[in-house]
Amino acid sequence: MRNIKFSGLKGQALVIENKDIPSIKEFQEVIPNQYLKCNTKTSLRYLFQSALIQSFVVAIGLSIPFTPNMIPIWIIYSLVSGTTSMGFWVIAHECGHGAFSKNKPLETITGYLLHSLLLVPYFSWQRSHAVHHRFTNNVTNGETHVPLVIKGNGVTEKFGGEKELLFSNSIGKKNYGILQLFLHLIFGWPAYLLTGSTGGIKYGTSNHFWPVKPFSKALWPSIWTKKVWISDIGVAITLLGIFFFAFKYGLFPVIAMYVGPLLVVNSWLVIYTWLHHTDSDVPHLSNTEFSFMRGAFLSIDRPYGKILNFLHHNIGSSHVVHHVCPTIPHYHAKKATVLIKKKFKKVYLFNPDPIPKALWNIACNCVAVKSDNKGERYIWQTSYKKRKKKNNKYELFITLIYANLKRILKNY
Repeated sequence: MRNIKFSGLKGQALVIENKDIPSIKEFQEVIPNQYLKCNTKTSLRYLFQSALIQSFVVAIGLSIPFTPNMIPIWIIYSLVSGTTSMGFWVIAHECGHGAFSKNKPLETITGYLLHSLLLVPYFSWQRSHAVHHRFTNNVTNGETHVPLVIKGNGVTEKFGGEKELLFSNSIGKKNYGILQLFLHLIFGWPAYLLTGSTGGIKYGTSNHFWPVKPFSKALWPSIWTKKVWISDIGVAITLLGIFFFAFKYGLFPVIAMYVGPLLVVNSWLVIYTWLHHTDSDVPHLSNTEFSFMRGAFLSIDRPYGKILNFLHHNIGSSHVVHHVCPTIPHYHAKKATVLIKKKFKKVYLFNPDPIPKALWNIACNCVAVKSDNKGERYIWQTSYKKRKKKNNKYELFITLIYANLKRILKNY
């Protein structure tokens, strides 16, 4: 374990064994039955809460002049508006899991409208996200944030870890971390929707808007192909609305009021998913070691603070519970987290590192994984020594740019 850069978890996840993981029955015995049920009125109240906050923010935005000299103010507005808008993303996410309402038409319409307004294809995401939940931290079947592997043991692994570690070591961890933050936060979400970036090779180069060739169809079996096309309708209508407002009021107001905040929403989404499922001392699992509950308990809760938890409905601080039981609504997940933290202290993962520190850690140190001696777990490595030919700095720089563009533009 000398190559591991321990985080605030202090290696906790590396000493957990399958025998330590509770069964679904044991988990359910800890959580009161009422926590597992959603209430439509309560869910609508939280939707109204986000809508009221966003209305207030938009009203402030409309009072700011749409002039070039106000660009610094508009940047601040984007940060604020994008942060408050993330609450809508979380509620749509709950709709996709069936955690919003027992009234399924209402739940579907709500999730579809909210995600479409954020340019997210609702049903496409619902399907890929379900696969992500089923195979969390599985190094071969995982659907998002699947790491590059050093000298993998099988054809289903995502090779290329040796080169990536050479890149990071050659330009320095600080420069590598800056590059990864830029690529993930700015391009990460659209790259995932368009090419399945960060997904496992099992699913090929997928596209959440186009479920047939030339893209992979692995994620869209049976009726899901049709649902992808239905998802496109909502996104297309939103785009038409954007073009209409740009034509009527000009491009600057549309960028200031919508595009800027949307980029911030996308960045928040990447931050949450990246930090939920990546940490320098949290392993990924082979098929022989993996189980649904094992993967779910490798999710990581983090301290986002009262304001962000309020605005984002606790999505970052109660994610372990959510992965074990995705139908728990967020207003019960917080209480359920207290119970499982007490009952399953050894396996519940909470990293106390501040969010900026945690982001910097994974950007710099979560480069590639290597299987352990048993071939059961894949652990993040901080360095790699090439045995023979040594590339010069120019070659390494060109290869680095090429590899990271490839990561963004298409799946490995």
